[in-house]
Amino acid sequence: MDVLPIQRKLDASDIAPERLAGSSQLSEQEKIAEAARQFEAILLRHILENSQKTVIKSSLSDDSTAASIYRDLVTNQLADSISKSGTFGLGKTFERQFTRQLPPDLAGHEPKTAAPPTARPASDGVRPSFGPAAHTLLRLDPESPAR
Repeated sequence: MDVLPIQRKLDASDIAPERLAGSSQLSEQEKIAEAARQFEAILLRHILENSQKTVIKSSLSDDSTAASIYRDLVTNQLADSISKSGTFGLGKTFERQFTRQLPPDLAGHEPKTAAPPTARPASDGVRPSFGPAAHTLLRLDPESPAR
């Protein structure tokens, strides 16, 4: 009697980010979902790291190398946990945006009908105002030094 080995379902989070796109075991939808989740985790790491920089140093805080490594590990784990839980929501937003760009046969669903417009039409006579700072940044002056 031949017994086949039990094959566990491959989880997208088990694949390294640089090998995600080349994986033939995942669907395009799974690849997009995992890439969006990992991008959300990277953004969360930066947010958490920058929020820790504002902590006031005192004689009670530890500034050793070991404490720094521990803080980095905790920050990475917290960012991954938040992104895997989906509570932040940015990863799901990225996933929806990227999925809309897939051809219908790869997306795994029927094409949606046109969504109602969310922005005000430009024909209502109101033009967006960017203020003087934006005009200064966008001005192309041939005599100004190249940046």
